[in-house]
This record gives sequence, C-alpha cells and structure tokens, in this order.
Amino acid sequence: MAKSSDGSGTVIIKKYANRRLYNTETSSYITLDHLAAMTREGRDFKVIDAKTEEDITHNVLTQIIMEEENRGQTMLPVSFLRQLISLYGDSMQSMVPQYLEASMDAFRRNQTQFRQAMEGAFAGGPFAEIAKRNMEMFEAAASAFKPPRGGAAAPAKEETAEAAPRNEVDALKAQLAAMQEQINKLK
Repeated sequence: MAKSSDGSGTVIIKKYANRRLYNTETSSYITLDHLAAMTREGRDFKVIDAKTEEDITHNVLTQIIMEEENRGQTMLPVSFLRQLISLYGDSMQSMVPQYLEASMDAFRRNQTQFRQAMEGAFAGGPFAEIAKRNMEMFEAAASAFKPPRGGAAAPAKEETAEAAPRNEVDALKAQLAAMQEQINKLK
C-alpha cells in the first residue's frame, strides 16, 4: 500500500457498480460525506473502480465538490467556472493544474499565517488587556450583589447579639430590593 507524505498509509476506497463506496481500512461502506470529512482531516485516500481497478479519485473528488456546491456551500464563482471551462482544449490547459495547485498552496500558507497572527494578537496584545479589564469589571459587578463578608457594618457596642443578625437580614432585604428595582428598570 502506498504511503502518504505524513507517514500514514493511503486508504483505498473501492467504488462498486451500485455506486457504493467501500473503505478497505475500516471494512465498511461509506458515503461521499465521509470522504469529504477525510479530506478535511488531511487523510490521503485513493478511490478505485472495484471492477476495472482504474483510479477514479479525481472523478469522486469532483463529485464531492458538486455535492458541496449544490448544498449552497458555493465557493466557485460563476466567472471562475466559465474561465476554467474555456481553458479546456486551450494551449495553456496543461499549465492550469500546476498553477491552481500552487495558488491553493499559497492560499493555505497565508491562511495558516493569518490564524497564527490572530492567535498571537489575542494572546498578549491589546485584546488580551481588554479581556482582562472586562473580566475585572465583571468580577466587580458580581461582587456588588454579594453581601459583604462579616455581615453589614459592625454593630454598635450597645446593640445586643440578637440585633446583629437582624441588621444583616435588613441589609440583605435592602440589597434584594435594590436588585428588584434594577430589574424593574430593565423591563
């Protein structure tokens, strides 16, 4: 079995006359959606016609693109498709596959660099500082609704031990009333 560039084996998929796809790695029938997922995961596979042993990977990948496009996942603009079709039979036709492959490789590299730049920007840059400040404000707002530790203000010396719990209950009632008033304002 051929090896893919990342060291894992190329998965052989057999396509039968009844249009069913058979994954020889998992010994199970699969769908085009499974092949699309394998492609997104970077898995290398080869689709062969079960009867003729012909490599039909290109046709199946094209079919996957058509299925995606029919679902509304359009990525290929009509003008691009027209230009592509017009190149069939043109003297430049042989150069198109290499050009498109190089363009997609460049796009992937740029996409990876962009993601890394965005992750770096959020990790230690100004966005990280904004997130930290927002979290501090959130914690301050949340603590405003919590009763202070140790209850309300310390009772005066002349208050009895029973008066202190009553004052705490009164303080909680006042806080609850203030919260209810804020909720009413929001309504």
